[in-house]
Amino acid sequence: MTDESAVDIDIDLDRAPEVRPASSSGPMPWLVATGVTVLAAALGLTLTLRSGSAPACAAGRTLAAAPPTGNATHSGKATFYDSKGAGGNCSNPAAPANRLYVALGPTEYSAGAACGGFLDVNGPKGTVRVLIMDQCPECAPGHLDLSREAFARIADPVQGLVAVTYRAVVNPPLPGPLTFRIKEGASQWWFAVRVGNHGNPLRSVEVRQGDSGPWRSAARQDYNYWLITSGAGPGPFSVRVSDVYGNRATVGGIRMAPGQVQNSVVRMYARSAVAASARPSASARPPGNRPTGTPTPARRPVEVARATAPATGTPTTRPAEATARRCAG
Repeated sequence: MTDESAVDIDIDLDRAPEVRPASSSGPMPWLVATGVTVLAAALGLTLTLRSGSAPACAAGRTLAAAPPTGNATHSGKATFYDSKGAGGNCSNPAAPANRLYVALGPTEYSAGAACGGFLDVNGPKGTVRVLIMDQCPECAPGHLDLSREAFARIADPVQGLVAVTYRAVVNPPLPGPLTFRIKEGASQWWFAVRVGNHGNPLRSVEVRQGDSGPWRSAARQDYNYWLITSGAGPGPFSVRVSDVYGNRATVGGIRMAPGQVQNSVVRMYARSAVAASARPSASARPPGNRPTGTPTPARRPVEVARATAPATGTPTTRPAEATARRCAG
């Protein structure tokens, strides 16, 4: 029987399969029917797999996007790469001085939610603590792309690929007080800030004009800036930062100074997290230059806001989508 709406597949369904005449001692008709049923089930599975838009290698990856947190130990594999000093998708000004960092696949990178956290990674030779600062678009859940230096701490680089276990570091020692960087192009009508030295993954960033008035929630971008598209005013601002474990800190006096890193005296989870004023760093980046947090070109394409925004109104460009990469095994 011919079905005009049938999907074109590898096996011709327009004619019945040939069936040899059965001898008196051959298979019974019910055996033939069973074979046809099995064939139909196989064809149904094939059609299901072929009709989806996702590649076959993505089948079964149904984990919700979320960064590694808590005390759970995960099993996976590790490879290595070199960011060449750049700060990766998390828009870090540069790679950490100790060169111990990691890129996570899209599921665990979780659109930037993992940025700034730390992992303890255990391999054949030992354990290393790494900063999450980048995304590996082709990495499946459990695949860690370590820096070359970090990989060498846990395995012989000649191996290239090794089995590992890893877990999040809860409340790691902080490298210093919180830092804030207003993005190039920001104005009273368009606000974006990157928070540094927070230790644990962040849950929220809230901003208000001055020291009073309502708090406004900023939206996390996958390049690790927190955005208020309609702006937060001319400043100075108070910024309230909360992490995934309930630590919260408030810093006042953040100026509208695009491109500058403003250092506070508040630690995310020190003896106390009281409000304090921020002070600008000694070196300010010229406003015409590209942001220091621009991700590694070619390897980690991410969203980057235009460095020269209009004097008024919301910037007209929107961040570019990440380029699709091949599936890793």
